[in-house]
Amino acid sequence: MRVELAIVGAGTAGAALAARAASHGLSVALVERRPRGAAGARWINGVAGWTFDESGVSRPRGDELFGSGHAFHLIAGRGPTRVVVADHDVLEVDMRLLVTRLQDSALQAGAQLLDETRVTGFDGQRLSTTRGDVQARWFVDASGLAGARLLETPRVSRNELCVAAQEVRRLDDQKAAAAFFAEHGVPLGDTLCFTGVEGGFSVVNLRVVGDRVSLLTGSIPGEGRASGREMLSEFVAQNRWIGSLLFGGARAIPLRRPVDRLARGNVALLGDAGCQVFSAHGSGIGAGLLAARLLADRLAGGGDLHGYAVDWHRRYGALFASYAAFRRFSQSLDAEGLRTMMRLALIDDSSARAGLEQRLPAPSLGLVARALRTARSEPRLFGRLARAAAESAAARVLYASYPEDPSALPDWSARATRWFG
Repeated sequence: MRVELAIVGAGTAGAALAARAASHGLSVALVERRPRGAAGARWINGVAGWTFDESGVSRPRGDELFGSGHAFHLIAGRGPTRVVVADHDVLEVDMRLLVTRLQDSALQAGAQLLDETRVTGFDGQRLSTTRGDVQARWFVDASGLAGARLLETPRVSRNELCVAAQEVRRLDDQKAAAAFFAEHGVPLGDTLCFTGVEGGFSVVNLRVVGDRVSLLTGSIPGEGRASGREMLSEFVAQNRWIGSLLFGGARAIPLRRPVDRLARGNVALLGDAGCQVFSAHGSGIGAGLLAARLLADRLAGGGDLHGYAVDWHRRYGALFASYAAFRRFSQSLDAEGLRTMMRLALIDDSSARAGLEQRLPAPSLGLVARALRTARSEPRLFGRLARAAAESAAARVLYASYPEDPSALPDWSARATRWFG
């Protein structure tokens, strides 16, 4: 088979790229090792609404939209200190249906989908697969963190690897569920999120929707913590009002900033394969959609793959690197540290909303004043927070200068490594 664009991985990012590239008139082959109906994430994921708008993918509706508009209660440890975000633009999306929609769009635009097809080799000009060779002008690895690895990438360290689990289960006892939420001061139907229960970067996140319960857990087990899967199993065992499994899954999520070299020659990385993940809460769905549009539009306009890397890093690199810095800071906290941050209003509804929506928080005089008070009352905490803020400011300068000349990338990358590791 000979095409212009070969994509490995038919999950959210790969299918979105295939759909947009094919709609531009490019010939596309989409290679997926799993059956079509099993590709990509198979659970509920929170996705910032603006990422759909900016990527050109219509917002979910109907059964694809699991929920939106409900309040989010962020609780330090098991309580009672909390921050409540009453209004936000985060959509709970059934990823099974979103991936199917994107795959259908790709097929309708003319892309070819080779499912249940494994990549067995790559020589830079052709993919060897279990269904024959695929030759292409461009190759994109959208196969995830441990997928085809068409392009060598830095290893993700254990302390930057989140293991998350998400399940939707039956609700066996409505009264017991209501009592549990009431005990924590949260109306049934809102999101209850215990954070810091297994170190600073960990959550047990739950919401009741009709006769179903949505549960999300995650942590960094490389630091000696229980994994998201273990946390979820324990929580279900302790709360008998949660019933049998309807659907869900688990995965390892890279939390480092996106890799510096997203493209080399005729090969590019997309989605988790390029660590395009919003590390504050470990979601890569919106990032993958945004990257897919940039990449498809760049190729359709006659550009090259390095131009896509320039587009991505200059447009979104500082945002993602900034939140990677603040993720490292939050990772150093325990539940008591999170309570202190909330008590000092360094985490408030505005900053929590910005994080949920994958936006940088708007600076304010009030935040500066609170930070100065923190310097007096909590000097060690302030020092760590100030470092994260300095890295965020540096990221805005550095990523604005991401080099258009690929030969200048090693020097740029060296500066980024000095700042961010």
